Amino acid sequence: MTTIPRRVLAGLSALSCVAMIIATQPAHADSETASHVVINEVYGGGGNSGATWTHDFVELLNPTSSDVSVTGWTLEYLSAKGKVANTCALSGTVKAGGHFLIQEAKGDGGSKALPTPDATCTAFMSATKGSVRISDAAGAVVDLVGYGAATAVEKASAPGLSNTTSIERRNGVDTDDNSADFEVGDPTPTNSGSVPTPTPISSATPNPGPTENPRPSENPVEVPIATIQGEGPTSPLVDKTVTTVGVVTAAYPTGGFNGIYIQTPGSGGTAKKATDASDGVFVYSSWAAANVKVGDCVSVTGTVTEYHDLTEIAGSTRVNRKHGCVPVKATELTSLPRTDAEREAYEGMLVKPVSGYTITNNYDLNQYGQIGLADGDKPLYQGTEVALPGKDAEAVEAANKVKYINLDDGASWNFMTNAEAKNSPLPYLSQDTPMRTGSHVDFTSPVIMDQRFGWNFQPTGQVVGSDSALSPITAENNRPATPPAVGGDVKLASFNVLSYFTDLGQDEPDCKAYVDRDGNPVATDYCQVRGAYTPEAFADQQAKIVTAINGLGADVVSLEEIENSARITWHPGQSRDASLAHLVDALNKAAGTKTWSYVPSPSVVPPNEDVIRSAFIYKVGKVSPVGASQILSDPVFANARQPLAQRFQPVGSKRTFVAVVNHFKSKGSGEDDGTGQGNSNPSRVAQATALTGWVKTNFKDDPVFLLGDFNAYAMEDPIRAIKDAGFSEVVEEHNPGAASYQYSGRVGSLDHIFANPNARELVSGAGIWDINGSESVAMQYSRRNYNVTDFYTTSQFGASDHSPAVVGFSMQAPTLSPTTTPSSTSSPSPVTSPASTTSASLSTATTSASSTISPTSGYVPGTRLGLPSTGV
Repeated sequence: MTTIPRRVLAGLSALSCVAMIIATQPAHADSETASHVVINEVYGGGGNSGATWTHDFVELLNPTSSDVSVTGWTLEYLSAKGKVANTCALSGTVKAGGHFLIQEAKGDGGSKALPTPDATCTAFMSATKGSVRISDAAGAVVDLVGYGAATAVEKASAPGLSNTTSIERRNGVDTDDNSADFEVGDPTPTNSGSVPTPTPISSATPNPGPTENPRPSENPVEVPIATIQGEGPTSPLVDKTVTTVGVVTAAYPTGGFNGIYIQTPGSGGTAKKATDASDGVFVYSSWAAANVKVGDCVSVTGTVTEYHDLTEIAGSTRVNRKHGCVPVKATELTSLPRTDAEREAYEGMLVKPVSGYTITNNYDLNQYGQIGLADGDKPLYQGTEVALPGKDAEAVEAANKVKYINLDDGASWNFMTNAEAKNSPLPYLSQDTPMRTGSHVDFTSPVIMDQRFGWNFQPTGQVVGSDSALSPITAENNRPATPPAVGGDVKLASFNVLSYFTDLGQDEPDCKAYVDRDGNPVATDYCQVRGAYTPEAFADQQAKIVTAINGLGADVVSLEEIENSARITWHPGQSRDASLAHLVDALNKAAGTKTWSYVPSPSVVPPNEDVIRSAFIYKVGKVSPVGASQILSDPVFANARQPLAQRFQPVGSKRTFVAVVNHFKSKGSGEDDGTGQGNSNPSRVAQATALTGWVKTNFKDDPVFLLGDFNAYAMEDPIRAIKDAGFSEVVEEHNPGAASYQYSGRVGSLDHIFANPNARELVSGAGIWDINGSESVAMQYSRRNYNVTDFYTTSQFGASDHSPAVVGFSMQAPTLSPTTTPSSTSSPSPVTSPASTTSASLSTATTSASSTISPTSGYVPGTRLGLPSTGV
């Protein structure tokens, strides 16, 4: 039996369900359509932030031709871990072809009540992950749906949701695979009083041949595709049955699209205006996708609908081959159409992008097979990376949006949850074609201008693997083999090592894991341990980090996100430096000699530290630590990691410098001040103020470098507070445009190196070794064996999600002799912030500066050095 979901065909009359035929083939019926009541839609974001609907809900569908009583049935809601959290008794009847709406708990927000429910239950459902199960009066399970990271599922979970999205069964299909049967979209609660889904044609009934094809009750209107598309975003013929003729330009028999694109014969090749109607349209028909090919001429009869803004001909569509169609041409796009109206004029048409594009987003490549492209020769920058927060940054983001488009893979698969997808090679990606942000892309064949969940360039068939003949692009490999040449006789670097923990998830009580496609645990899932779950995964992680650090060429490296071993409550008695010492041992083993050592923790550290910390390692033949390290103990760092300072002396020099490693509060949680700088911006500003005050009070005559993960982009308040205190961002000055991180299709730097005037005059160069931030997450250890293609190597690429920053400098005229090197037992108590009257120094050695240089020479307010303030 075949049913038609609301998202594909709203309000289609049952009499318009017609068999689909091509030439003399019999009509096709989907053998996997449900023959029983099914869970049709699930929504758990009701009443949450940003939600329209006030309640969660579960909706049932009866795709059969008979009414079904659900009296005595039960509906259960299960947590993501599979535990029953709520059970509700049902009563009533689900009409043939009809819906049954079950209202769940009410949230605190939302503005719109559900349609009158057919049943009321009380489950507080998760907006992102969980399961729902219906059982009949005898206790037999009728249907089960798990979404997100749920463990109770049919084969594999449906996609995760949000406060504003639901999952709905597509086309009434029930293959007992939630990942294949459901799609994400806007919530559409439908009760028993709504117009029912058309009663389907039974697959048990003989299908008529082409001469006996049932006719729609409404005589179809024969129209050109341009009339179907209309001149606006929505077809003027929605819900009308039409007939049209077109040349097949794309076909998707695999990957979930289940349809074809057709274009008006003889059209294309000429640029369109925003007011023009498109000559292409999508035909939703899995049978046609499998039985016609690109270049065929077909006549299509079906019902016009809008599916997530994509105009379609859907329903039980009749398709016949024709002869004599004039071929279509791809229209060259010399630049990306900027507005929705300009793109709408090409919706569904064959186009050939001829301008240059740059990858600006590869995060979704690992999950949805998509690559985000920017029109031009640069990736898109975070607004607050290049412009002041507020209207300036908003103008940058507005310019970003019109330059952005996705390159899709001709499939709707979720490679993280769909079992078939996991066993199919990811599109486009390989070690030779790593698809890094900043890589230039050229189109070698035409694509479709597609609009589903945003605008996309859609290949003309599903792209499988990196060497697919259907791939429409070539892309450069811009991986940097060596770190930037920064000169100097001392090199200092900062490296966020992505939760390097020697304690493992498998040893932590009740710690859950993220698992690969074979069910093997890889990384921890919200445990005290934040890194690898097993020894095998840890070995993978460590190998990449060791390669990266040994290849960095730095003499001193500050580390962020390394385990604070003393804070692992289930493994008491460990030294704070246990994981740090383990990493140094691994570095020396790989180097083949005792190259590295670490700076021991102070004997007194602040209470209630985080389970991740910051640290220093150094090359024993290049520099020596002078005195003990010190931690700035200030209440403003209660939600972050306290800065750690250490004085170093280069071998052969009598001068010293001070390095202070930082890891400010993240953007992911805390208060939102509404300035567009992420959560906890006030905390980071307070941390910047405390840091610079402490350094200027205690080390005012020293060359001082502040480095680490500041969790703030270049033009944000915390960074400007540090600059206003007299510090220069040396990476920005020597390598404008360099970025250490990517997020949501935008690049920028969260990792910085600042120098006070005494340090700045010593600097010879600085930059980012872009080995991580631009890489696909598929290259990281935590995604190993998530796909049938093994992307893991022991190389430095994908060792973390942050790329390391490095600065080179030369120590000049010698002054005082250093004091002794530190030991883990002789160090002072944590130093208080400048509000204290006590002035603490790292050692008795001092440094005199020969001159003072303005920290931001050439700086223009509202503009990052070397980058325009808008339109980047």
